[in-house]
Amino acid sequence: MPPTRSRTFGVRHPAPARALAVAVLSIFAAGPVAGSLVAQQVDFDALGQEAVDWVQRYVRINTVNPPGNEIRGAEFFAKIFEAEGIPYEIAESAPGRANIWARLEGGDAPALVLLHHMDVVPADKRYWDVDPLSGEIRDGYIYGRGTLDTKTGGILDLAAFLALHRSGVKLNRDVIFMATADEEAGGFYGAGWLVKNRPELFEHVGFLLNEGGGGELVDGRVQYGIEVTQKVPYWLHLTARGEPGHGSRPLRSTAVTKLIAALDRLRRHPFPPRIIPAVDAYFKGIAPSAPEKWRVRYADMARAIHEPGVLEELQKDNPGLHALTRNTCSITRLEGSDKINVVPPEVSAELDCRLLPDQDPQAFLDELGTVLGDDIKVRTIMGFTPAVSTTDTDLYRDIVAVSKEYFPGASVVPSVLGGFTDSHFFRDLGIVCYGYEASVIPLEDAGGVHGNNERVSIENVRRGVRMTWDIVRRFVVR
Repeated sequence: MPPTRSRTFGVRHPAPARALAVAVLSIFAAGPVAGSLVAQQVDFDALGQEAVDWVQRYVRINTVNPPGNEIRGAEFFAKIFEAEGIPYEIAESAPGRANIWARLEGGDAPALVLLHHMDVVPADKRYWDVDPLSGEIRDGYIYGRGTLDTKTGGILDLAAFLALHRSGVKLNRDVIFMATADEEAGGFYGAGWLVKNRPELFEHVGFLLNEGGGGELVDGRVQYGIEVTQKVPYWLHLTARGEPGHGSRPLRSTAVTKLIAALDRLRRHPFPPRIIPAVDAYFKGIAPSAPEKWRVRYADMARAIHEPGVLEELQKDNPGLHALTRNTCSITRLEGSDKINVVPPEVSAELDCRLLPDQDPQAFLDELGTVLGDDIKVRTIMGFTPAVSTTDTDLYRDIVAVSKEYFPGASVVPSVLGGFTDSHFFRDLGIVCYGYEASVIPLEDAGGVHGNNERVSIENVRRGVRMTWDIVRRFVVR
């Protein structure tokens, strides 16, 4: 775990000095406002344009992790909150690793958190058509690292949050905007740090909206997934040792050859496919709107995975869905000699393994150890606990209703995420978490997440502002 040393700021006001404690401001109208009237009070054309501008500005803020420097993102939000007169707080888990939140006070119902992470993964500008931190607009798209993961989602949350504030509507619960650090490296300086060091923030929180789900456009059909659980990450460090020597005199066996042989066995090892109930429900839900060749298969994936060639075809067509059918391990890092003519005494590799939610971690590690062999030492870098959020809530029903109103023919189903998000920290606290972003991303653009030319359409931003507002308003104004 990282150090827990922190530096906490209070509310920042237009005056230069920082306050040391969060002030409480009355920001609501004296009486309730009907939902239809509230919508009339919000200028969505103006708010949509603000959101487009905010996405561009946010993308230009360098929060690449490592090192993160999320304080830059927190300062961006702080200026907006100051201009709106909304109290906020910034807490640093380590120098530069900042988290920010703001709260709109409401009634006694369990609070709702609108969460996203400020850090983004690195991008190699040599393989992009634009500067990854430019926020450049081309052909109706905003390009930049974080446009899909998750700076646009954060701006949609911000727009809904500010719309609540500007409208003066009376809320049935507190609504908290929260932007955190370090999700891309496990969240230990961000959401995990807040849960451990600022537990009072979550004492009366019942619901949380985060990344992990949303709309996808496949063969002209819209599919919405609302993430309710996710595969469990197990990040592993492998070490092999052997006799060192000079590169001019190859030995029969070295640390390098041991590791290469073990990784090749892992590469060829077919982790057994199986369809757990949550995954089965997801495939059945998206079957009607799936490409024609997959409709019958998705309707009964427990049978389809045993048909020759189906899993290979699925991996080619949709790697994300393929990952839901089995435990997986990706070989992501290798470290050997630091000199070309030296056979090193020790080499290492790192694996990004993802386990199905019902998988016993120790049984998986036992299986992996058998594949890798006795020459490889395995150390767990990180592993989380699985949890599932119920769909029997008004918030889930509101998400479904709004999604179908904007896209009447879309399938909207609970989904299982092949990756992981910060939601697991909060599910461990008993908070109902849904992964959902009010966007519809063409399947061909999904590769921009952690890939090249990450982009989001301006249409998605503008429509997403309205959709996010509609979902949040319905839930917090009843």
